[in-house]
Amino acid sequence: MSRSNSNAAILFARNPVPGEVKTRLQSEWDADTVCKVYEAFLEDARLQLLGLQSTDCFVSIHSLQGRSYFDSFSACGFRVVEQEGADLGQRMRHAFAERFNEGYERVVIIGSDSPTMPVHYLEQAFESKKDLVLGPSTDGGYYLIGMSGKVTEVFEGIDWGTDKVLSSTQEKIKKMGASLSLLPPWYDIDTPADLRFLKTHLDLMQQSGLEGGSTTRRVIEELNL
Repeated sequence: MSRSNSNAAILFARNPVPGEVKTRLQSEWDADTVCKVYEAFLEDARLQLLGLQSTDCFVSIHSLQGRSYFDSFSACGFRVVEQEGADLGQRMRHAFAERFNEGYERVVIIGSDSPTMPVHYLEQAFESKKDLVLGPSTDGGYYLIGMSGKVTEVFEGIDWGTDKVLSSTQEKIKKMGASLSLLPPWYDIDTPADLRFLKTHLDLMQQSGLEGGSTTRRVIEELNL
């Protein structure tokens, strides 16, 4: 599939296999249930990206083996690509580099753990004129990273999986002399406490007429939270 727009949005995802996704939730729910929750996250992330205008959408998956789950993404215009690299930083660096090589001018990556993230945060990321955009997460990481300056070396030397990811990345950007803008903070879902918070948030969103996270809300309503 050829490039249609100058913007590219990439969803980083794992193949939804029971026992291999959102493993920290399995302290309270069985692997099949957790996998259904993750599939709901993926669907809401798909809808988030489809809400963007003039943007080519990608889903970057951990392995092309068993990629049939993502046929529904392909059917609505997503390109399915495989992640490459030994850690998250290498995989994101490769994803950015590939899209820039294809001629995209601004590329944004999001994860699959923020089903209530407002679409206008994505729109802000694409509108930014800075080299890099970060969406800070309350756990010390980030739910979004955008780039136009092709400064993919920003991922080197980051201690992934810690609460220092955001601060370490900001320090690296400062040392590089690149420009940075920050989006409003948001949150990821990793633990049972996070999922309970999400249920409360989704209930209040529904009561106040806000959109977002509808698939996830339907799934977690069935859980005993």
